Amino acid sequence: MIDPTQPVQNFYAEESSICYGCGRNNVHGHHIQSYWDGETGTANFMPEAYHTAYPGYVYGGLLASLIDCHCIGTAIAAMFDLAGRDIGTEPQIVCVTGNLNVDFLKPTPTGVELILKSRVEEINERKAVIVCDVYAGDTTTDPTVRGKVVAVRVKSRMTM
Repeated sequence: MIDPTQPVQNFYAEESSICYGCGRNNVHGHHIQSYWDGETGTANFMPEAYHTAYPGYVYGGLLASLIDCHCIGTAIAAMFDLAGRDIGTEPQIVCVTGNLNVDFLKPTPTGVELILKSRVEEINERKAVIVCDVYAGDTTTDPTVRGKVVAVRVKSRMTM
């Protein structure tokens, strides 16, 4: 249903792809790209030196925004799968954040790529609960941050 080589965000409607975290049309944004393989959502992000909280560590607000946008992308992909539809087909499936919880397990170092891994905890046609772990560098066994997002389906981001 979903090509795992294409980021979910590539299928968002042109006019609503302005999100600071994941919008391809926001020149100042993070341009988060989430890939869905049918079970796991994956995103990579390389923080810049200015994404710092204090020397050597990533700002927590950035980590929360990465989790938020990546989990919304995962929820949208999973809802297309649940509906038995190809991603990007009409009618659009659009979600917004109903709740975001972030647990900072240990400081996240700068200078290494961040790997986000998400999975569906609960899903139906109106809501998905997505959990996400953030890993620093090559290790995917010891997360630095864990988040949970309740993604709520809406008709359009442009008519909320």
